[in-house]
Order: sequence, then C-alpha cells, then structure tokens
Amino acid sequence: MVKNLVITCLLGALAIISGAFGAHALKETLTSAQLLSFETAVRYQMYHVIVLLFVNTFAGFSVKQKNYISYLFFLGIFCFSGSIYLIQLTNIAAKSIWFITPLGGLFFIIGWILMVIYFLKKRTFNS
Repeated sequence: MVKNLVITCLLGALAIISGAFGAHALKETLTSAQLLSFETAVRYQMYHVIVLLFVNTFAGFSVKQKNYISYLFFLGIFCFSGSIYLIQLTNIAAKSIWFITPLGGLFFIIGWILMVIYFLKKRTFNS
C-alpha cells in the first residue's frame, strides 16, 4: 500500500510538472487543439491521482482491493495520459497508437466500476 501511495505522489508531481510545461513551454509550440488534448491528459491524470489518494488511505478497502483499483488507475494513466503525451510531444502519429488511449479509458472505467462493486458489497454486509 505504501508503494501505491509513493507511485501516486510521483504521478501527482508529474501531473503538476506536465501542466506547467504545457502552459508555459508548449503554448508557442503546439496548436490550440494539441494543447487542449495535452491539457486533457494532465487533467485526467490529476483526477485519478486524487482518487488514488482516497482509495489508498480509505480504511473501507482491503489491501487487495486497493491494489486492484490502484493498478487499474495506474494503467489508465499510463495508457490514456501517456499516449496523449506521446502523440503531442513526439512525431509518433496518432494513427499508429490510436488503440492505447481508449484502452487507458477502459482501465479507468473498470477501476471506477470495481469501486462501485466494493462499496456495494461493503454496504450489503454492513446494513
């Protein structure tokens, strides 16, 4: 669990660095559409970092549950945000890695659904 929190904090720091980099260094380099895409990657990364902090400090989840959710969100950040960063910062064509971004979104969705299932199970047993 400490490992999950360390990774989460590093991803949070990287989101801040990426956001600042995008706002200052890339505003002259990227088109407004590219910058908007980059900002989406930063925003989704930070949203999931905040949720990961909650998940990994919430006493209601078992260590196993925390790990499942964390790994799904880590994969989501890596695939979703990471692929957008790659597309916007390199010469990699979006067509060549088009499937990675939605795969990251799928990892996010599965992580959220898993949290719902865990909350519902907890509610069922505690009612």
